[in-house]
Amino acid sequence: MEHAENTDALFHLPFFSVIITSYNRANLLKRALHSLITQTEKDWEAIVVDDGSTDDTCAQITPYLQLNHKITYTRQVSKGCVASKNSGILLSTGRYITFLDSDDEFSPDHLATRKAILIKNPAVDFLHGGVKVIGSPYVPDRFDYEKMIHLRNCAIGGTFFIKRNLAYLMKGFSAISLGHDADFLDRVIQSGATVMKTEQPTYIYHRETQNSITNNLTANRGIV
Repeated sequence: MEHAENTDALFHLPFFSVIITSYNRANLLKRALHSLITQTEKDWEAIVVDDGSTDDTCAQITPYLQLNHKITYTRQVSKGCVASKNSGILLSTGRYITFLDSDDEFSPDHLATRKAILIKNPAVDFLHGGVKVIGSPYVPDRFDYEKMIHLRNCAIGGTFFIKRNLAYLMKGFSAISLGHDADFLDRVIQSGATVMKTEQPTYIYHRETQNSITNNLTANRGIV
Protein backbone atom coordinates (compact mmCIF):
# COMPACT_ATOMS: atom_id res chain seq x y z
CA MET A 1 0.00 0.00 0.00
CA GLU A 2 2.83 2.35 0.83
CA HIS A 3 4.42 1.64 -2.54
CA ALA A 4 1.12 2.36 -4.30
CA GLU A 5 0.74 5.67 -2.46
CA ASN A 6 4.28 6.67 -3.40
CA THR A 7 3.60 5.75 -7.01
CA ASP A 8 0.44 7.88 -7.02
CA ALA A 9 2.42 10.78 -5.61
CA LEU A 10 5.07 10.45 -8.30
CA PHE A 11 2.61 9.97 -11.13
CA HIS A 12 -0.30 12.16 -10.13
CA LEU A 13 -3.24 11.97 -12.50
CA PRO A 14 -5.55 15.00 -12.55
CA PHE A 15 -9.02 14.83 -11.10
CA PHE A 16 -10.47 16.45 -14.22
CA SER A 17 -9.62 16.34 -17.89
CA VAL A 18 -11.20 19.35 -19.61
CA ILE A 19 -11.57 18.84 -23.35
CA ILE A 20 -11.90 21.98 -25.47
CA THR A 21 -12.58 21.61 -29.18
CA SER A 22 -12.30 24.60 -31.48
CA TYR A 23 -12.57 25.59 -35.11
CA ASN A 24 -11.81 29.19 -36.16
CA ARG A 25 -12.74 30.68 -32.79
CA ALA A 26 -9.43 32.16 -31.67
CA ASN A 27 -10.86 35.14 -29.77
CA LEU A 28 -13.68 33.18 -28.14
CA LEU A 29 -11.28 30.39 -27.23
CA LYS A 30 -9.19 32.85 -25.23
CA ARG A 31 -12.26 33.70 -23.13
CA ALA A 32 -12.88 30.00 -22.50
CA LEU A 33 -9.26 29.42 -21.49
CA HIS A 34 -9.30 32.42 -19.16
CA SER A 35 -12.36 31.00 -17.39
CA LEU A 36 -10.51 27.72 -16.99
CA ILE A 37 -7.23 29.01 -15.59
CA THR A 38 -9.10 31.19 -13.07
CA GLN A 39 -10.94 28.21 -11.57
CA THR A 40 -10.75 27.94 -7.79
CA GLU A 41 -10.19 24.19 -8.28
CA LYS A 42 -6.69 23.56 -9.66
CA ASP A 43 -6.55 19.77 -10.04
CA TRP A 44 -7.14 19.57 -13.78
CA GLU A 45 -5.57 19.19 -17.17
CA ALA A 46 -6.90 20.63 -20.41
CA ILE A 47 -6.64 19.34 -23.95
CA VAL A 48 -7.34 21.85 -26.71
CA VAL A 49 -8.22 20.04 -29.94
CA ASP A 50 -7.91 22.40 -32.90
CA ASP A 51 -10.05 20.93 -35.66
CA GLY A 52 -8.06 22.31 -38.57
CA SER A 53 -8.62 26.02 -37.91
CA THR A 54 -7.60 28.41 -40.67
CA ASP A 55 -7.45 31.49 -38.41
CA ASP A 56 -4.60 32.30 -36.00
CA THR A 57 -5.84 30.03 -33.21
CA CYS A 58 -2.41 28.59 -32.41
CA ALA A 59 -0.71 31.99 -32.22
CA GLN A 60 -3.52 33.48 -30.16
CA ILE A 61 -3.43 30.82 -27.46
CA THR A 62 0.35 30.27 -27.35
CA PRO A 63 0.72 32.59 -24.30
CA TYR A 64 -1.75 30.40 -22.40
CA LEU A 65 0.23 27.28 -23.30
CA GLN A 66 3.52 28.88 -22.24
CA LEU A 67 2.19 30.08 -18.90
CA ASN A 68 0.22 26.98 -17.93
CA HIS A 69 1.78 23.55 -18.44
CA LYS A 70 -1.55 21.88 -17.65
CA ILE A 71 -2.92 22.95 -21.04
CA THR A 72 -1.89 20.96 -24.10
CA TYR A 73 -2.67 21.77 -27.72
CA THR A 74 -3.16 19.37 -30.59
CA ARG A 75 -4.14 20.14 -34.16
CA GLN A 76 -5.83 17.72 -36.53
CA VAL A 77 -7.21 17.72 -40.06
CA SER A 78 -10.78 18.99 -39.78
CA LYS A 79 -13.05 16.10 -38.80
CA GLY A 80 -15.91 17.87 -37.03
CA CYS A 81 -16.99 18.44 -33.44
CA VAL A 82 -17.76 14.82 -32.54
CA ALA A 83 -14.46 13.43 -33.80
CA SER A 84 -12.63 16.25 -32.01
CA LYS A 85 -14.29 15.39 -28.70
CA ASN A 86 -13.40 11.74 -29.16
CA SER A 87 -9.79 12.68 -29.94
CA GLY A 88 -9.69 14.65 -26.71
CA ILE A 89 -11.04 11.70 -24.72
CA LEU A 90 -8.25 9.47 -26.06
CA LEU A 91 -5.60 12.04 -25.11
CA SER A 92 -6.93 12.69 -21.61
CA THR A 93 -5.64 11.16 -18.38
CA GLY A 94 -8.01 12.53 -15.71
CA ARG A 95 -10.30 10.63 -13.39
CA TYR A 96 -13.31 12.46 -14.80
CA ILE A 97 -13.68 13.81 -18.32
CA THR A 98 -15.56 17.05 -18.92
CA PHE A 99 -15.92 19.59 -21.70
CA LEU A 100 -15.74 23.31 -22.33
CA ASP A 101 -17.00 24.47 -25.71
CA SER A 102 -14.70 27.08 -27.22
CA ASP A 103 -17.47 29.72 -27.27
CA ASP A 104 -18.60 29.04 -23.69
CA GLU A 105 -17.04 29.58 -20.26
CA PHE A 106 -16.96 28.30 -16.69
CA SER A 107 -18.01 30.24 -13.61
CA PRO A 108 -14.98 30.44 -11.27
CA ASP A 109 -16.33 27.69 -8.98
CA HIS A 110 -17.57 25.34 -11.71
CA LEU A 111 -14.99 22.60 -11.24
CA ALA A 112 -14.95 23.03 -7.44
CA THR A 113 -18.71 22.52 -7.12
CA ARG A 114 -18.62 19.45 -9.35
CA LYS A 115 -15.68 17.96 -7.48
CA ALA A 116 -17.54 18.37 -4.19
CA ILE A 117 -20.56 16.55 -5.62
CA LEU A 118 -18.49 13.71 -7.06
CA ILE A 119 -16.47 13.19 -3.88
CA LYS A 120 -19.67 13.15 -1.82
CA ASN A 121 -21.26 10.69 -4.28
CA PRO A 122 -18.46 8.35 -5.41
CA ALA A 123 -20.90 5.87 -6.96
CA VAL A 124 -21.95 8.45 -9.56
CA ASP A 125 -20.57 7.56 -12.99
CA PHE A 126 -22.05 10.48 -14.88
CA LEU A 127 -22.91 13.96 -13.62
CA HIS A 128 -24.60 16.62 -15.74
CA GLY A 129 -26.74 19.75 -15.62
CA GLY A 130 -26.36 23.19 -14.12
CA VAL A 131 -26.22 25.80 -16.86
CA LYS A 132 -26.67 29.53 -17.31
CA VAL A 133 -27.87 30.32 -20.84
CA ILE A 134 -26.95 33.62 -22.49
CA GLY A 135 -29.06 34.19 -25.58
CA SER A 136 -31.95 32.16 -26.94
CA PRO A 137 -32.86 29.12 -24.81
CA TYR A 138 -34.45 27.38 -27.80
CA VAL A 139 -32.69 24.94 -30.14
CA PRO A 140 -33.83 22.62 -32.94
CA ASP A 141 -35.22 19.25 -31.85
CA ARG A 142 -32.76 16.51 -32.80
CA PHE A 143 -35.64 14.41 -34.16
CA ASP A 144 -37.37 17.25 -36.04
CA TYR A 145 -35.20 20.18 -37.11
CA GLU A 146 -38.31 22.28 -37.86
CA LYS A 147 -39.34 22.11 -34.20
CA MET A 148 -37.75 24.23 -31.47
CA ILE A 149 -37.41 22.97 -27.90
CA HIS A 150 -36.24 24.61 -24.68
CA LEU A 151 -32.75 23.81 -23.41
CA ARG A 152 -34.17 22.69 -20.08
CA ASN A 153 -35.36 19.61 -21.98
CA CYS A 154 -31.96 18.99 -23.57
CA ALA A 155 -28.69 17.35 -22.63
CA ILE A 156 -25.93 19.98 -22.68
CA GLY A 157 -22.60 18.32 -23.29
CA GLY A 158 -20.54 21.06 -21.69
CA THR A 159 -22.03 20.08 -18.33
CA PHE A 160 -21.05 16.40 -18.63
CA PHE A 161 -18.64 14.87 -16.10
CA ILE A 162 -17.89 11.28 -17.07
CA LYS A 163 -15.84 8.65 -15.28
CA ARG A 164 -13.00 7.63 -17.55
CA ASN A 165 -13.96 3.95 -17.77
CA LEU A 166 -17.53 4.90 -18.71
CA ALA A 167 -16.36 7.18 -21.51
CA TYR A 168 -14.38 4.29 -22.96
CA LEU A 169 -17.23 1.84 -22.42
CA MET A 170 -19.50 4.16 -24.44
CA LYS A 171 -16.80 4.40 -27.15
CA GLY A 172 -17.12 8.15 -27.07
CA PHE A 173 -19.73 10.20 -28.92
CA SER A 174 -21.68 8.94 -31.93
CA ALA A 175 -20.99 10.55 -35.30
CA ILE A 176 -24.33 12.28 -35.82
CA SER A 177 -24.88 15.86 -37.00
CA LEU A 178 -27.12 17.02 -34.17
CA GLY A 179 -27.96 15.61 -30.75
CA HIS A 180 -24.75 13.68 -30.06
CA ASP A 181 -24.86 14.87 -26.44
CA ALA A 182 -28.43 13.60 -25.94
CA ASP A 183 -27.51 10.37 -27.70
CA PHE A 184 -24.57 9.90 -25.34
CA LEU A 185 -26.76 10.46 -22.29
CA ASP A 186 -29.34 8.01 -23.65
CA ARG A 187 -26.66 5.35 -24.05
CA VAL A 188 -25.27 6.02 -20.57
CA ILE A 189 -28.71 5.51 -19.04
CA GLN A 190 -29.25 2.35 -21.07
CA SER A 191 -25.91 0.99 -19.85
CA GLY A 192 -27.13 1.04 -16.26
CA ALA A 193 -24.53 3.57 -15.13
CA THR A 194 -25.34 5.74 -12.12
CA VAL A 195 -26.44 9.17 -13.37
CA MET A 196 -26.91 12.33 -11.33
CA LYS A 197 -28.12 15.81 -12.30
CA THR A 198 -27.30 19.08 -10.59
CA GLU A 199 -29.02 22.44 -10.96
CA GLN A 200 -26.05 24.59 -9.89
CA PRO A 201 -25.78 26.96 -12.91
CA THR A 202 -22.01 27.26 -13.20
CA TYR A 203 -21.56 26.34 -16.86
CA ILE A 204 -22.11 29.47 -18.98
CA TYR A 205 -23.62 28.53 -22.32
CA HIS A 206 -23.29 31.31 -24.89
CA ARG A 207 -26.16 30.98 -27.35
CA GLU A 208 -25.61 34.41 -28.91
CA THR A 209 -22.60 33.12 -30.90
CA GLN A 210 -23.61 33.19 -34.55
CA ASN A 211 -21.48 30.27 -35.77
CA SER A 212 -22.64 27.72 -33.23
CA ILE A 213 -23.91 24.45 -34.70
CA THR A 214 -27.49 24.96 -33.56
CA ASN A 215 -27.59 28.64 -34.58
CA ASN A 216 -26.29 27.78 -38.03
CA LEU A 217 -28.87 25.05 -38.41
CA THR A 218 -31.62 27.42 -37.27
CA ALA A 219 -30.56 30.11 -39.75
CA ASN A 220 -30.32 27.64 -42.61
CA ARG A 221 -33.85 26.41 -41.89
CA GLY A 222 -35.24 29.94 -41.66
CA ILE A 223 -36.26 29.47 -38.04
CA VAL A 224 -36.21 32.49 -35.74
